[in-house]
Formats: sequence, structure tokens, C-alpha cells
Amino acid sequence: MPYLFTSESVSEGHPDKVADQISDNLVDHFLAFDPNSKVACETLVTTGQVVLAGEVKSDTYLDVQTLARDVIRKIGYTKSEYMFEAHSCGVLSAIHEQSPDINQGVERQSAEEQGAGDQGMMFGYATNETENYMPLALDLSHRILKELAAVRRAGERMTYLRPDAKSQVTIEYDDNHRPVRIDSIVVSTQHDDFGDDEMMLATIRQDVIDYIIPAVREQVKPELQGLFTDTITYHVNPTGKFVIGGPHGDTGLTGRKIIVDTYGGKGAHGGGAFSGKDPSKVDRSAAYATRHIAKNLVAAGVADEILVQVSYAIGVAKPTNIYVNTNGSAKVDMTDSEIAQQVSSLFDMRPYAIEQRLKLRNPIYLDTAAYGHMGRQSEVKEITFRNGSGESKTLTVETFTWEKLDYVDRVKSAFGLS
Repeated sequence: MPYLFTSESVSEGHPDKVADQISDNLVDHFLAFDPNSKVACETLVTTGQVVLAGEVKSDTYLDVQTLARDVIRKIGYTKSEYMFEAHSCGVLSAIHEQSPDINQGVERQSAEEQGAGDQGMMFGYATNETENYMPLALDLSHRILKELAAVRRAGERMTYLRPDAKSQVTIEYDDNHRPVRIDSIVVSTQHDDFGDDEMMLATIRQDVIDYIIPAVREQVKPELQGLFTDTITYHVNPTGKFVIGGPHGDTGLTGRKIIVDTYGGKGAHGGGAFSGKDPSKVDRSAAYATRHIAKNLVAAGVADEILVQVSYAIGVAKPTNIYVNTNGSAKVDMTDSEIAQQVSSLFDMRPYAIEQRLKLRNPIYLDTAAYGHMGRQSEVKEITFRNGSGESKTLTVETFTWEKLDYVDRVKSAFGLS
């Protein structure tokens, strides 16, 4: 029987994402000057205020106030009428040293035996319904908001746009779990107060439907473009007005958008947030590693969709389990448990091995903190960092390494696929 499935996304200007980006900017700068830094940094943003808290073990000193303001400015909170502005907001730091009780469970005499930074379970998921092996509803939700942000920054159309926004897409699937149409699209975007409420709403609705959605449609592969029909139900700024937004409209916290960060409710989630954490925290690194596994297995043709789970005990290097679920879509003559055994032999899931395989000790995390940690394009880029002593360092790093299809040939060989 056909069914509907919904996913949402939030923009870089959403208060929770502002908090995520500030936290990850700190992680990047600590790692840039001391790759062995241990960081667990949380951020709270509200009207005119930023609060930084957490635990850090590092040999470098950072001007955390400046780094927080840099992020806020880049996002676009640069006007006093937003009631949250990069130059004038207060920034309070309550960051302190990491507990030695935790650190002794992570660091070992042999680097390869580095223990997991916490207990817990992490999930990775991939599906072949999109080119980036992500669930379609979430992929479209991200694209809508990235297009809104690009238009806002260009400053040529929809000049009333402000940084905060949310989107939501509902897809109808057939009995074979294939998307057949887009049922509804929700877009709520913060905006200037530029007229009476009825006129503002009509203008924003028309611009979203006539300009943003067609631009998103052109970004997806041809076989998915047909899902954009005249029968889509649109809810654009359904409250009627969205002038007050961002941290002034809603307090933001690091790690509160974990479903947006991952698979939009498809697959599963272990509950641990990513942003603000260095890669010794398996909440982050193992979630990336399981995505890498799932994506390479699906791309190799092992199954149409795959969910991978791994779990750890704090201070222990070897995972307590690796689990695979193909949801009945396997294309190889193996049970899911047999596939999991092959995964265990192909991918070393000890924390140190994950860090090395995916190059996670590099400062690559600010880019992950908005529009999803999964389904992104890996690229090599140069980034300049500055510490609190005025030193600068330019590094060449590779982002989103867990999205690379670099294990497809090894997977095909292990599973006897041509």
C-alpha cells in the first residue's frame, strides 16, 4: 500500500544551527593548531547573547569570542534589528579542562589501541534513490534551504530574506518503496517587514513556488524531476508572518538537530550529536564511518538500501557489535549477518583506525554544521585559521571524506560482484 514519508531541514541561520556552527568552528581551530586536541564544546544562543561551555584538552589558546562572532557574521546576522548581531552580542565562555578520568580511557601507549571516547551506538544509512545515496525527502529539504541562502547572499532577488528558515518535504512511495510523487512542501523563511501581512505572504509564496522550487528541480536527476507536479500542496510561511526569528525568536543549542544532521528519520539514530566534538568521540567519528560503509556497499550493488550499526564501551577500542540491515533489499546471496561479518573484515572500526582512514584529525567540521553531515561532496580546500596569540596557519584539508566511494572496488571483490 502506498505511504507518505516526511523529512525536514533547517537553515544555517536557524538558532540551533548557529550554535552548531560556533561549536564546530572552535573544534576546527583547536585541531588546526593542536591535532591531538580533545574537545566537547556546547553553545547556547539567545537574544543578544552567546554562551560557550564544555571541556577541552589542548596545547593551543583561542580567542573564542572572535571565533563565535566570525560565524555569526558569516551566517548573516549583521543588523541590529535582528536583535542578535555579530558585533554587539555578548559572548560568555565557561569552557574548562577535560576530565582526566575520561582522557585516561581514550589515550593509550599504543595509538592503535585508542579507546572510544564514550559508550553508545551509532548508525549509518544509504539508499540508491538519489545520486548522493541519501533519502529523497531530506535531500530536497536541504536543497530548498541552500537555494534560499544562495539567493539571500546574492542580494538580487527576494531581497527581504533573513537568515532563519525551515523546510519540509513529504514524498509518496509505492509498494516497492520507490518515490512516485511529492505530496507537499513546507517552507518557512524569516523576512523583513516590508508591507501589510497579506501582501508579504503573497509575495513570499509566489517567489518560493515560482523561483526557488524550479531551481531545486533542476538540481536533481531527470527521473526525479517528474515528481515536481502541479498537484503539490505548498505551505509557505503558514503562520502568515515570520519577521522575528533567529536566536531572538528561539533559543538555540548545539546538538538539537540530530535528525536533520543525518537521514531525516530514515534508517536510525543512536542519539549522540556531532557538532562541538573532536573525532575521539565516537558519536561523531563512528557515525561518519558507518555512513561510509553503507554508502560504499550500496554503490557497489550489495543492496538497494543499507543500515549499519556499531556500538562501543567507553575506553575500549574494539566495537561491541557491528549490525547490518538491508530491509530485504540485498542483491547478494547472503544473510544480513553474513554481510555484517564481511563488513567487519573490510573496515577496521577501532576509533584510531577510523580517524586515520577518514582523516578526521583535520579541521574539517565547520562545513558539516549546516545542511547535513551526510550526502555532501568531498573536496580539497585551503583554509586559514588564527589562534588567540595572533598566529595564522593555512592548511590544505579534504572535507567529507566519509562520502567518498573509495571502497567500492574492495566491496565488489569481497562480495563477488562484477
